[in-house]
Amino acid sequence: MVQQRIDASTLDLKETNIYTKSVSKTVKGGRIRRFTAIMVVGDGNGHVGYGLGKAAEIPEAIRKAIEDAKKNMIKVSLKGSTIPHEVIGEYGAGRVLLKPAPEGTGVIAGGKVRAVLELAGIKNIRTKCLRSNNPNNVVKATFEGLRSLRTAEEVAKMRDIPVEHLKN
Repeated sequence: MVQQRIDASTLDLKETNIYTKSVSKTVKGGRIRRFTAIMVVGDGNGHVGYGLGKAAEIPEAIRKAIEDAKKNMIKVSLKGSTIPHEVIGEYGAGRVLLKPAPEGTGVIAGGKVRAVLELAGIKNIRTKCLRSNNPNNVVKATFEGLRSLRTAEEVAKMRDIPVEHLKN
């Protein structure tokens, strides 16, 4: 299923810094220090994106990451204030379990997953990072899980059957 591109300029986006770190490259004259940043942007209403930026200064790395995040936006299928079904997102060694939760539960998630879910507009969910806790892989695994969510209406439309037949 091909996902259509989301125009970030029409959305009221909030941004969150997930992770910044310094990296260095050793060359003949010494070490070159640079910075990487992982940023997440979202409108709190089902649209969210992440990006990675690298530069010599932290503000420039953050700016690049935000630009990248706006290009990589996805639409998340929501069911009220939670997700429609349980899913495990996988990327590399990172695995994130996402479980729907009843109203009033809140966002039960670790820091990196929490930032993604809050910007996506999910208010009630339980999550668990299984295997790796590498920030890159955890964020990408969370996005893979969110990308694979389908509502009952979407599944019924793909199968060309009424929604009532799915409940069995």
